[in-house]
Amino acid sequence: MEAFNPSSMALPFSYTFTSSTSSSSSSAAASSNPMLTPWMDSRIWSKLPQRLLDRVLAFLPPPAFFRARCVCKRWYGLLFSNSFLNLYIQVSPRQRWFLFFKHKSLKSYIYRNNNGGNGENRATCEGYLFDPHDLAWYRISFALLPSGFSPASSSGGLVCWVSDAAGAKSLILCNPITGSLTQLPPTLRPRLFPSIGLKVSPTSIDVTVAGDDLISPYAVKNLSAESFHIDAGGFYSLWGTTSSLPRLCSLESGRTVHVNGKFYSMNYSPFSVLAYDIAANTWSNIQAPMRRFLRSPSLVESRGKLILVAAVEKSKLNVPRSLRLWSLQACGAAWAEIERMPLQLYIQFAELEAGNGFDVVGNGEFLVIMIRGSDKALLFDLFMKRWQWIPPCPYINGGGNYRTEEEEDGELHGFAYEPRLATPVTGLLDQLTLPFQAFTG
Repeated sequence: MEAFNPSSMALPFSYTFTSSTSSSSSSAAASSNPMLTPWMDSRIWSKLPQRLLDRVLAFLPPPAFFRARCVCKRWYGLLFSNSFLNLYIQVSPRQRWFLFFKHKSLKSYIYRNNNGGNGENRATCEGYLFDPHDLAWYRISFALLPSGFSPASSSGGLVCWVSDAAGAKSLILCNPITGSLTQLPPTLRPRLFPSIGLKVSPTSIDVTVAGDDLISPYAVKNLSAESFHIDAGGFYSLWGTTSSLPRLCSLESGRTVHVNGKFYSMNYSPFSVLAYDIAANTWSNIQAPMRRFLRSPSLVESRGKLILVAAVEKSKLNVPRSLRLWSLQACGAAWAEIERMPLQLYIQFAELEAGNGFDVVGNGEFLVIMIRGSDKALLFDLFMKRWQWIPPCPYINGGGNYRTEEEEDGELHGFAYEPRLATPVTGLLDQLTLPFQAFTG
């Protein structure tokens, strides 16, 4: 993984988070002057119990942890230590980051592959991690991932990848930090571009594949859904058919958000929100606020609440154009406006956006608003009520690496992501004795 500090363009980090030249030189200077580090007395720190040291290391964010692995052989082996990983799961704080990929829409990949495109020759997929606290970018490679898959959802430190080819969908759960891959059984119904919802908890995995039961871009929609569940209690359900989706729904976004036991998807033409209750196995339709005047609506999860983010373009009744946030109320049917972009900022934002639209990704108290067709993005802190522009990802248009035409024409698509060194819940899939399809990269 490579890191970027927006304040200085240092040499890029390697995949193992090795520190940059600037940081290493500053630390060397500090260590050479004993007056700057009087508290780093080796006579004290060398006598700390290993259990206490492990606890300190478990609190480190991933970049700092991987740099610490270079200290000694024991610290390097912590990533493979069951006792340390168990401690890490118990005490490690949650890191609310974002994971972005640069590619065209999933439909573009599917249409290209169905029309004879050579998906086997694509370059190794890259992801771009963004830390909203430090405004830092990291680059990560998915070298072990087989070709013909695209990212679809993320939860609990895992990213769900779905096969591009039309037909029964194959899904892979990947931990980007450790590179581990776990395959799920293929779906039962043939599909082309479904919406995929993923919820990973410490003891269970829930996946819902909904809509677009297509075998070609020209087939007639047969809106249905399948759900997969497995938990530590020994119960599992392999792609059971759920209740039918509401009529006249169009899941064009392909994005699904999980909030409090329900999956939510944005419905288009007209705008509304589709909700799937996992426990009740039922679908419902929720009317969107000001649905006739919304543009580029997106659903995000924030601290256990469903947030709808959209631009409002209403020329009547003296309602100004703006970008607004609504929160779904406890009743599950009403919305309340909770925030509105400042007018001067919206004027600047609208000028840059120029009607091309935008996408929104949320994680915790942070929202990232990405303008389509550009490298401009806004970061909004819901708690601090603070808006700020994000430094562009340095690995997109710079870096000197060869990029295909599809990558150059693509744009960033993001997911909420929580980096985790260990995701033991994937071990539940080892209980299944199904003949999974082998990877053929």
